[in-house]
Amino acid sequence: MNSLDWAVLISYFGVMVAIGVWSHKRVDDVADFFTAGGKMPWWLSGISHHMSGYSAVMFTGYAGIAYRYGVTSFVTWSFPIAVGIGIGAKLFAPRLNRLRSRLHVASPLEYLKNRYNVPTQLALAWSGMLLKIVDVGAKWAAIATLLSVFTGLSINQGILVTGVITGIYCTVGGLWADALTELGQFVIQLCAGVAMLIAVMSKLGGFSTLWTVWDRLPHAHTHPTAGPYTVTFLLAYLFIKTFEYSGGMWNQAQRYMATDSARSATRSARLSALLWLIWPLVLFFPMWCAPLLVHAKKPDASDSYALMTESLLPHGLLGLVIVGFFSHTMAMCSSDANAISAVFTRDVAPVLSKAARSWSSRGGLLAARLSTVSFLALSMALATQINSPAFKDIITVVIKWVAGLMGPIAVPFMLGLLPRFRKSGPTAALTSWAMGLMAFWLVNYPINWAIEDGVPLQYQVSVPLAVSLVLYILIGYIKPEDTPERDALLARINSDDGGAAAAVPAPREPGDELFREPAKD
Repeated sequence: MNSLDWAVLISYFGVMVAIGVWSHKRVDDVADFFTAGGKMPWWLSGISHHMSGYSAVMFTGYAGIAYRYGVTSFVTWSFPIAVGIGIGAKLFAPRLNRLRSRLHVASPLEYLKNRYNVPTQLALAWSGMLLKIVDVGAKWAAIATLLSVFTGLSINQGILVTGVITGIYCTVGGLWADALTELGQFVIQLCAGVAMLIAVMSKLGGFSTLWTVWDRLPHAHTHPTAGPYTVTFLLAYLFIKTFEYSGGMWNQAQRYMATDSARSATRSARLSALLWLIWPLVLFFPMWCAPLLVHAKKPDASDSYALMTESLLPHGLLGLVIVGFFSHTMAMCSSDANAISAVFTRDVAPVLSKAARSWSSRGGLLAARLSTVSFLALSMALATQINSPAFKDIITVVIKWVAGLMGPIAVPFMLGLLPRFRKSGPTAALTSWAMGLMAFWLVNYPINWAIEDGVPLQYQVSVPLAVSLVLYILIGYIKPEDTPERDALLARINSDDGGAAAAVPAPREPGDELFREPAKD
């Protein structure tokens, strides 16, 4: 990097902070901070949903997969995400929007107290928050790895720089700042991605490279599934990502909640699905061509895209591509920080503290911002340990830990929205969650250690979700726990839209509906 690249990077950071400061004027209470007051346009929600779904891991871990295995990086990653979001557009998006407009909640998990009970709400909240600390830590490590290649900064210095900048704008401006910066980041990434595509095509023979390059690449590069990314992995990943990207990843649920109606949430999801289907192809093509242009130095080839960028792009454009790396990571990390803050202040704090139940509008907003800063600090601290023996490497954390653990957390939350599963109550929810986590530990550690060559990746990530899903449905039939109160709640979030969207009030008093225990079975 030279002074021109640094100028581009610093300007980008300055714009992100400015957007956060401007968004501060639109944040008056927790409704604005966590759900944009239900006023976010569907197209902005859709772009924000898309951008908050992936990070610099795309340019490190998945760039390494593309370098080694070719098109399987698209077929077994972004394609199933696009399909999963498309499925969730009708199945989950409108119901998640009604959580805000009908039940007056600000956190995706806030409805679980009445859908199940307080222990279920806390179990999913605590486990999800801990998982997200690990997940976001991997994202910080990924962007710091790229930054070290270009600037020579250490990993820890890179984590500190990106974390502090992200913390400023997302803490000050809330979900509005997240969405508006993600819109800007999408435009930047569009320019950077197209610039990289053109540079690679120019180097390899022009526009015809799109169809002539394949004969020069390794034969396996055209296989839709390769290496550990088998057909079984693809099917398992499709199932997992349908839950995760349709709302199981709480920051994605917030984008649907932030729109003005259930119909707008559906349109938002469809736009995001379309972007997931098309845009990754532009990003992946240069990665597929990378073996013809650079020789990766790391065993997992996670440095291949950075090396290619340095060798092909002039200064200025190089800075723009580096900004693109930052944009994805900062989008995901800031959105996760906002979602975790919502869960902590709306789901956990009111149970732990009576004072939290009567926070004023100003007090609730202050708590939201403090919890956002705390989450970012914890994830940054963990990021320094991502490449330790406990976590192994970035891509292991993202694929195995997040995909494997997301299922047991998402199943009770997502299926609890659907009337078909109304008989599945607290027993089904807690049992499926606990046994899913147990299955993850067994498959990834004791059983994996006991088997020669270990348990295949597709089973490491799919077995926990399968166990949770089967138990959730089965226990619902064996021990039905549907009540008139739970049926009434489901009716409210499954009926067609009607009436104006409601804003989210401050946390209720202990006697109010949100903190009232459901009727006994």
